[in-house]
Amino acid sequence: MPVTLSALAGYTLYSGRIDEQGLLMALGVFFMSCGSGALNHWQERRTDALMPRTKKRPIPSGKITAIQGFFVVLGYTTIGSLILVFSNPLIALFLSWVTLVSYNLIYTPLKRVTAFAVIPGSLVGSLPPMIGWTASGGDVFAEPILIVATFFFIGQIPHFWLLLLLFGDQYKLAGLQSLTDIFSTLQIKRITYTWVLTTIASALLVLVFVIAGRVISALLLLYIFYLMYALTRGVFSKQEFKVLPAFYKLNFLYLFMMLFLIADSLLR
Repeated sequence: MPVTLSALAGYTLYSGRIDEQGLLMALGVFFMSCGSGALNHWQERRTDALMPRTKKRPIPSGKITAIQGFFVVLGYTTIGSLILVFSNPLIALFLSWVTLVSYNLIYTPLKRVTAFAVIPGSLVGSLPPMIGWTASGGDVFAEPILIVATFFFIGQIPHFWLLLLLFGDQYKLAGLQSLTDIFSTLQIKRITYTWVLTTIASALLVLVFVIAGRVISALLLLYIFYLMYALTRGVFSKQEFKVLPAFYKLNFLYLFMMLFLIADSLLR
């Protein structure tokens, strides 16, 4: 769903409207996203069985077989591709497949090789708004969409690093590379905090150069200051750092950014 919403934000940002083409684009991206997620389940079915948080997924739990799972992948990606190819410019379909390839054929295998796979893997977050932008006729190298894409690219990194603080030990059980093997928990917290500040800086760029509405800008700015205050206090206070609330607060920034981009574009 976040992928679909960010694609719709990109579409609305250029076109200034949500029409039938935009909704079909969002639907196609949704099915492609489902196909990518299902393919990830199929690819990692053996490692998923070793981690408590993933062992109840359909394939490792035995609810469906690996072959059935692969046909689910084919079904989702076929439906998504057909929707996109018959309703939008071909570049929307192309970028959707680039997103799938970057997640399933680059990021997923790299997780076994390096604990820093999250950095190239973060490309996945930056592409969906570009899908929507180009589907509505925008230039893929236009400044507004590059600024928005940069925000979502940078934001993926602390998102994944906070997940590592929550589930790093489980990654070890599955034989996956984890930053907890390289850095201490304190170091990961502070590195993640640095990435959060970088995410906030990129959000401010969106606010200054992309969003036009004063009310929406003020609301986003208020949340940015709240996020910075809350995470700064959490990281540097003597109390135990609560990872899950920090994870939710950061993800609310992404959600608000998508909703505010859509609202700002529709109200212009």
